Amino acid sequence: MENKKELSSGQREELLSTLKARFEKNMNRHIGLEWVKVHAKLETNSEKLWSINEMERTSGEPDVVGQDITTGEYIFYDCSAESPKGRRSVCYDREALESRKEYKPENSAIDMAADMGIELLTEEKYRELQQLGTYDTKTSSWVKTPAEIRKLGGALFCDRRYDTVFVYHNGAESYYAARGFRGSLMV
Repeated sequence: MENKKELSSGQREELLSTLKARFEKNMNRHIGLEWVKVHAKLETNSEKLWSINEMERTSGEPDVVGQDITTGEYIFYDCSAESPKGRRSVCYDREALESRKEYKPENSAIDMAADMGIELLTEEKYRELQQLGTYDTKTSSWVKTPAEIRKLGGALFCDRRYDTVFVYHNGAESYYAARGFRGSLMV
């Protein structure tokens, strides 16, 4: 039986080629890191490569943004200019989705991220991403919400306006055509 979370050799090569080109084009995101080492790590992690392909498939434009000095793992974030197109119009989580009586979105950010094998960016990681470029000037992105806020029915999202990163709140059940989510993955 074929493993759903595995890419064909053609898909692997195409994805690795795309990632290499993006890596080389955006060296400011990963100063001091070498593609050869990132490539070697990706080659030995087929399930994580599948997750990165899901990030790419949903228009996240994943790229390396650093390396964890403790584990040696490479850190990938969605680096698309705007919130990934394939992940918009979603509410925050399953509980919020189920609470909607009508006009339910197709999915939630938390469920989609879990299905893809990635994590939502935290507010801190979102701010780190914004140090590497200018993101979400026309869209917004759900971020991992602290349990205390979520317990009260809210969820957090971020965007960049007026050259400043803003953090806002909304009911977790809300969804908008211009709001999606950005993910991260350690490889």
